Amino acid sequence: MKIPKDDNMNIKNNLILALDVMSESEAVEICESIKEYIDTIKIGYPLALAEGLEIIKKLKNKFGFKVICDFKVADIDATNEKICDETFKAGADAIICHGFVGKDSVQACLDMANKHEKELFLLTEMSHPGAKMFLQKNADAIAQMGVEMGIKNYVAPATRLDRLSDIRNIVGKDAFIISPGVGKQGGDGKKTLEISNAIIVGRSIYEADNPKIACENLIKSLD
Repeated sequence: MKIPKDDNMNIKNNLILALDVMSESEAVEICESIKEYIDTIKIGYPLALAEGLEIIKKLKNKFGFKVICDFKVADIDATNEKICDETFKAGADAIICHGFVGKDSVQACLDMANKHEKELFLLTEMSHPGAKMFLQKNADAIAQMGVEMGIKNYVAPATRLDRLSDIRNIVGKDAFIISPGVGKQGGDGKKTLEISNAIIVGRSIYEADNPKIACENLIKSLD
């Protein structure tokens, strides 16, 4: 299947940096070293809890990056609405929500993304081994729910290409899939990009002795 690369977020080098560090200074140092290679970062609870939501605009203003907030939103609809509203007001370009909580909770996230004219990514199946215990058996249904709701952006694992392919077949070739698990978790970036639109890489870049060289080598390996 030929996957289009000029979709919604237009991610440079089809590479998203997962910036799961614990301080603004470390985040800035890493971003400074690889800013010529990426234009999209993903931040989660580690950095947001350590530095506050203000870190979103600080990084956007300094580097011009698009910021995906990986908050894996998974609460009742009323609470999801508040979480997404505050995240988008803080400057996020996109937010990731869980699908296992059901349609009403996901709809609250989608409505808030539409209100702010931002993006929502629906998490179908996670990349770690534990996802096979409970989440995997419902991931196809979650993806199908997303299709029925008109969701166009998804998260699916690079660590299990068979499952990634299954989810691609459900959401269709025009959906935009980003995939975590490349690098430390063992996912193959080049093979993943035969199915996904972008890969998410964290520790193998930001824990490297030289993040810039690590990023350069990763991008070369994708050709």
